[in-house]
Amino acid sequence: MLKKYKKTIILTTIVMLLPILIGFLLWDKLPDKVPIHWNAAGEIDGWSSKGFAIFGIPVFLFAVHWICLLMTKVDPKHKNHPDKMMRIVLWICPVISVFMCIVVYGTALGMELMVDKIVIAMVGLMFIIVGNYLPKCQQSYTLGIKIPWTLNDEENWNYTHRIGGRLWVVCGFVVLLSMLLPPIPMLIVELTVFTIAMAVPTVCSYLFYRKKMKE
Repeated sequence: MLKKYKKTIILTTIVMLLPILIGFLLWDKLPDKVPIHWNAAGEIDGWSSKGFAIFGIPVFLFAVHWICLLMTKVDPKHKNHPDKMMRIVLWICPVISVFMCIVVYGTALGMELMVDKIVIAMVGLMFIIVGNYLPKCQQSYTLGIKIPWTLNDEENWNYTHRIGGRLWVVCGFVVLLSMLLPPIPMLIVELTVFTIAMAVPTVCSYLFYRKKMKE
């Protein structure tokens, strides 16, 4: 499986570690302490040394990236993974790495960035993109809505992913629209959307399972 995506894996790895090179180039310009965490209102509430920001964040994401790849490789149903969904998964950590690079270095250098809005925009787009491909996912243990009733019944899996896909696209647009709200209402909308996005497909899957049991 990894051989099939060899070029993409190499490219995503380079992109993911690119912030280290950029950090080296900006080393003398960056302060000794740089921001690495923001609260829901977009205010800085966490700091670290520039060494950790430059090396630690990309290396951590690199490790997560490869753990996900290896988990996907050992999945006995990895052949069911849609090609486009796999490529989306391969780009998640690199995109986060570049995003953190821009936000951390930019803020440390005095740029005023609306971090909360940028994060919300990324989350909304993720919901829309993943939701669009969820119905195309076939049964697997690493990609998709993995609950007992979907893993044990292909018909349940397909039904749940059709509903989940449509719901996630709608949730994505709701998340994007929430950017127009003040911080606290926006946070409430996000929490509500996340709860609905997780709960509704699970409940629908269970009800489908119960219905088949009665037939």
